[in-house]
Amino acid sequence: MGLSSQILQYFFSGIANGSVYILIALGFNIIYNATGIINFAQGEFAVLGGFIMYTATVKFKIPLPLAFPLTVLAVALIGALFERAAIHPLKKPSVLTLIIITIGGSILLRGITMFIWGKYPVFLEPFSAGHHIKIAGAVIQIHTLWILGIGAAVVTMLYIFFDWTLLGKAMRACSEDREAAQLMGINVDRIVLLSFVLSAALGAIAGIVYTPVASMEYGRGPILGIKGFETAIIGGLGNSLGCVIAGLLLGIFETFTAGFISSTYKEAISLALLLVVLFVRPSGILGKSEIAKLKDF
Repeated sequence: MGLSSQILQYFFSGIANGSVYILIALGFNIIYNATGIINFAQGEFAVLGGFIMYTATVKFKIPLPLAFPLTVLAVALIGALFERAAIHPLKKPSVLTLIIITIGGSILLRGITMFIWGKYPVFLEPFSAGHHIKIAGAVIQIHTLWILGIGAAVVTMLYIFFDWTLLGKAMRACSEDREAAQLMGINVDRIVLLSFVLSAALGAIAGIVYTPVASMEYGRGPILGIKGFETAIIGGLGNSLGCVIAGLLLGIFETFTAGFISSTYKEAISLALLLVVLFVRPSGILGKSEIAKLKDF
């Protein structure tokens, strides 16, 4: 394989990985904009998505077109239950308290996942027949195209939701000024609940598309969560367009590092990218001194 073919192959793999990071990071952004907190249980939603999809398709033989939305719905309900049980009952908690609660929720969900599915990884078949195609000499996995397509579709739907629907505009209003939104008749509690539902659904989609590529195991939540968090910080916490750009950059940087140098340095490179961005522009690529709130959706 020539150098140009290698570059093209690594590029496709990079943007596929970046698409998974984007989905997780968007979940971080949605909850941050609604509540001002970082949900450290976000990676566990992705893990649950992978495991529930595995159970639905492999154990119960549910067809993929039906299992996909059912899995997303199931994880979204778990997100709603988490918000109602752990976040909603608190009266004017500090941000630090809420963050600690999400860390505790992450540990709890990880333990439940291990109890139900065990410690061994599970595998999913790619979404369509055929393992790869060739483009300009590069061998591209078919599932890579699925990841790119689903990621693009989700980002597009979020854009339409936040820009063109009344509920989406209500979420944007709450992200700008919760008190003013409440005075205008917007039910802020329901908006916070919806933010956890959407965040969990995005995590589930990320886990579903990720599992056929790298399998899924109960302890992978923190790793996926860190990748999503890095993406959100690099793009500018709360800024969804910056999140998309950062996810693609991070995925490409990691893949090229693993391909041309060594996979040993992949994590170091992603951390170095984060540090460079924070030194040069502490608010992120598209962030401002006051974090943008759902500005681009």
